[in-house]
Amino acid sequence: MEVMTPKAIENKSFEIITELLGDRIFLPDQEGIIKRVIHTTADLEYANSLYFSEGVVSIIQTALREGTLLVTDTKMARAGINERLLKKYGSEMRCFISDEDVTREALTRRITRATAAVEKAFQMDKPLIFVVGNAPTALLQLLKMIGEGASRPLAVIGAPVGFVNVVEAKDQLMASGIPCIVPRGRKGGSNVAAAIVNAIAYGCLDAS
Repeated sequence: MEVMTPKAIENKSFEIITELLGDRIFLPDQEGIIKRVIHTTADLEYANSLYFSEGVVSIIQTALREGTLLVTDTKMARAGINERLLKKYGSEMRCFISDEDVTREALTRRITRATAAVEKAFQMDKPLIFVVGNAPTALLQLLKMIGEGASRPLAVIGAPVGFVNVVEAKDQLMASGIPCIVPRGRKGGSNVAAAIVNAIAYGCLDAS
């Protein structure tokens, strides 16, 4: 068995993905994202299920270059995102899910911590990009608050995974008019959400 460097393994993986996708043609700004999600999950179905609202990739790239705040719903999503690259452009990440005030608010009001974390995120006086890889309640809460007059985020990566309220939350997000990237259906996860962010950030680097 050939000993390969991590970079060589990644390059070979992308070659295999390209071969498996055959003659499929993707929009140039979406192709790298789709292939990176497939690389992360080994699931070719993402070639069909990833939804991109019009212009969303450009919107997120511009936001990253200008310095924005990405709020993740899980520590796992945050850990999977290339923070060094984001800092290169002046962007930063936060995850409020384990903050003491969020935990206290969730227990007091008997709501999920994801819901309370979204409420805290909206208190930040900064342009926001939400990165949701686990909790559909986070998506539902941010849509509820926007409907009640909260400032719209610059974009949302909505990739919760599971069986309860997942499809419904994604459908509402895609119908909301908010710039978003969404894996349709029940699939998703923190790894998928992080892969989407990383692919877009790498695109910023390639374009610089």
